[in-house]
Amino acid sequence: MAAASSAMTPSPTVFLLMVNGQIESAQFPEFDDLYCKYCFVYGYDWAPTSGLEEGISQITSKNRDLRQELVWNFPIDITFKSTNPFGWPQIVISVYGPDLFGNDVVRGYGAVHLPFTPGKHKRIIPMFVPESTSKLQKFTSWLMGRRPEFTDPKVVARGEGREVTRVRSQGFVTLSFNVVTKELKKLGYNAGPVNSSSTSP
Repeated sequence: MAAASSAMTPSPTVFLLMVNGQIESAQFPEFDDLYCKYCFVYGYDWAPTSGLEEGISQITSKNRDLRQELVWNFPIDITFKSTNPFGWPQIVISVYGPDLFGNDVVRGYGAVHLPFTPGKHKRIIPMFVPESTSKLQKFTSWLMGRRPEFTDPKVVARGEGREVTRVRSQGFVTLSFNVVTKELKKLGYNAGPVNSSSTSP
């Protein structure tokens, strides 16, 4: 009887990746009063089924303690379905704040893959900004209040078109994730260990 019922149960054709967590905090020693945006980049076989694909946080100021952290605790909650792990989703973070003239300018871009294994995870993302290629461009952009930035932040995760982009490291953003996967093992993929805590490469 058990064999008959298992034969009648269709095998899954998709798996689910459920992620919630938060963009916890950032460290940008030179800047204050920053906010962040996030969006996701994923492959053709992936589709979000619930939650938000992008968001924008509140503006936060630095803690007055020694760490000088910018704390957002901005929530992330999304579920994806897919038939193929190729193109595993990445989260792209962009941080913005005022310059000397009060214009909002980009203070950092960064991206990291959503964790592959179920459980609690923490990621620290090194941030970077594009740089002008000459001293004249640097001076002109400073004078006009227009810093180099990407028209589409998703290019940070894709890599195409970034081969000749000059960038400078600038700050870190800390994220935490709770990850649940469903039907991944039934489709023949090993989900790996339950708990993980690491820094992104």
